[in-house]
Amino acid sequence: MHFTIQREALLKPLQLVAGVVERRQTLPVLSNVLLVVQGQQLSLTGTDLEVELVGRVQLEEPAEPGEITVPARKLMDICKSLPNDALIDIKLDEHKLVVKAGRSRFTLSTLPANDFPTVEEGPGSLTFNLVQSKLRRLIERTSFAMAQQDVRYYLNGMLLEVSAGVLRAVATDGHRLAMCSMTAEIEQADRHQVIVPRKGILELARLLTEQDGIVSIVLGQHHIRATTGEFTFTSKLVDGKFPDYERVLPKGGDKLVLGDRQALREAFSRTAILSNEKYRGIRLQLASGQLKIQANNPEQEEAEEEVGVDYNGADLEIGFNVSYLLDVLGVMTTEQVRLILSDSNSSALVQESDNDDSAYVVMPMRL
Repeated sequence: MHFTIQREALLKPLQLVAGVVERRQTLPVLSNVLLVVQGQQLSLTGTDLEVELVGRVQLEEPAEPGEITVPARKLMDICKSLPNDALIDIKLDEHKLVVKAGRSRFTLSTLPANDFPTVEEGPGSLTFNLVQSKLRRLIERTSFAMAQQDVRYYLNGMLLEVSAGVLRAVATDGHRLAMCSMTAEIEQADRHQVIVPRKGILELARLLTEQDGIVSIVLGQHHIRATTGEFTFTSKLVDGKFPDYERVLPKGGDKLVLGDRQALREAFSRTAILSNEKYRGIRLQLASGQLKIQANNPEQEEAEEEVGVDYNGADLEIGFNVSYLLDVLGVMTTEQVRLILSDSNSSALVQESDNDDSAYVVMPMRL
């Protein structure tokens, strides 16, 4: 194996692929990246057995074919440290990989390519194409609500639901729920649901860098695969039953609050400073035309804000975790937001004022 490549051309795919590789591995080969040269194409593969990412680069010069695995992090650090315009010469010599650029020379240890595990490919059951920026928006609007290391393992990921013409993403950690839908050219008569693990979702979002580029999605029995121009991403699916999100969406709330998103966001941020560091609780007091926000903490400190809102229902007092409200307001983009409430023990439904494609549910807190 022998090829030359510009530093820039190698570094971008290497950084993405190395992002999948876990630092602490039980199998030494899992901290390596698989390099394969065929014709004038170099492919780089990283995996942690759950998520696999393959990056492809066209080589400008004819190359000597071959395949080998080398330590991902070390190769990436070497590329990063070289000058921007460096031309890198990579050659397999006996069982070492020799990397040369200008006056620098590095010799890396290798492990055979045969040792490198591949994510098993099951038959794909459903294939569709999406615009990258739309899928990225879907993920960005919902991924913050995924659980982290919850014993209910099916919450440590995102539900993707496909039905005729619509792709929907739902995430929840049991205290809040985020949901976003987009229209897509999907020919699927019945609803099909898969749960993609947290790491898979975050890695997938990193790949979607071309605004108008197309990403092709294949949903199989046990895997999801996404292919863009230069990358193929595969993730195992979480085997479990996601909660019925439609039952979680609050129905029949009779108190409608319309407010300026930025004003609310700033008021919540300021109030949060003096909320209890552990529980992050704030109290909302709704009265006609105004919202009072209060926080206090064990040190007997208090914060109070008043925000003018469009509301003319009955008075209501309700508590929330302020971080959850800030997360929601942080992913929204419209100037106005609407809050639908029913009473102090029921969840709030938060939406952008003029569109229904996203919905956020936040459970109340007893203060």
